[in-house]
Amino acid sequence: MLSTKPRARDLGLPLPGQPGPNNAITDVAGVEVGFSTIKSLAMRPGDTQIYTGVTAVLPRGRGKQPTPVWAGQFDLNGNGEMTGTHWIADAGYFLGPICLTNSHSVGIVHHAAVGWMINQYSEHFQKYDAWAMPIVAETYDSMVNDICGRHLTERHALDALEGAHGGRVSEGNVGGGAGTATYEFKGGTGTSSRRCQINGFDFTIGVLVQSNFGARPDFTVCGVPVGRHLTEGVVRSGSGGRELGSIIVVIATDVPLSSSQLRRLAKRGAFGLGRTGTHGGHYSGDLILAFSVANAVCFPAIGEEQPQTYHAEWLNDAHLDSVYRPTVEAIEEAILNAMIAAESVPSFKPPGKILKAIDHAELAAVMRQYGC
Repeated sequence: MLSTKPRARDLGLPLPGQPGPNNAITDVAGVEVGFSTIKSLAMRPGDTQIYTGVTAVLPRGRGKQPTPVWAGQFDLNGNGEMTGTHWIADAGYFLGPICLTNSHSVGIVHHAAVGWMINQYSEHFQKYDAWAMPIVAETYDSMVNDICGRHLTERHALDALEGAHGGRVSEGNVGGGAGTATYEFKGGTGTSSRRCQINGFDFTIGVLVQSNFGARPDFTVCGVPVGRHLTEGVVRSGSGGRELGSIIVVIATDVPLSSSQLRRLAKRGAFGLGRTGTHGGHYSGDLILAFSVANAVCFPAIGEEQPQTYHAEWLNDAHLDSVYRPTVEAIEEAILNAMIAAESVPSFKPPGKILKAIDHAELAAVMRQYGC
């Protein structure tokens, strides 16, 4: 069942821009999202605690025809993993799902995603020489999860892939974001969207984040230095106050963008992170992927008849500002949505503490001090 947790706009935060109907990445036509979450809290000191999961994003839903999406990718800081990006850099597209999980489960989730693709596009793989290169990215959730126990299985990843759907998207302690922290509050999965208009034509931009980054003093909400005021209850795991963690940002749109334009859009995602206060810490892997569902074409496998040319339509670069601004706004809001939907969790490392979710009333009180 989808959660009905409050979101940033429900708290009256002065966020700019016009969201889509679900204020989610699924507002981009065809995009589906699924989760698998496993939670087993330690009952006594020394017990294993499992608090992690998998998030699956299907850029083109469940079509039986393997149709790629044009894409671009950017590493603000490369201390993390996102598979399949070498091909995106060379060819400008990818085929298949995007999965997000914890750092030590990339292998098993990749294994599951390959199997899902083989089953989903069975004729494509059985009849022709075809190969699967899904996108799998990660963040490190050891503060509340026994990450070295590698408790996620192939079945967990398949549950996320098979359960993907459109419409509303759960947030907070779900999927790959179940065990994450953000600005030393409980973090998680968050999403948002924006409508934009270019020369009278309507388009949508959607964002999903797995948010696990930031140091408390840097935390900023709509320009207000919230982290300087909400200083209690910080739990650190050997970081010495340094920014650790990572964030994965997935940007989807129906604007017809080339791979070069999508890489530039992914770069602008860094500004969305910056609006929440981060300086991009050395140990934080901040990886951003952008894709467009426009210009759908089928690339035949080796062994199939190959067309001589393709025809596509790209946005004039002169209109890119109409895409950049709403993307930055949606990323900021998705991070805040992840934090506001989050729930406090006992820590695993160090044991005996609580990784607290941000208190909504305390946040609202600080915002009022600044006239917001």
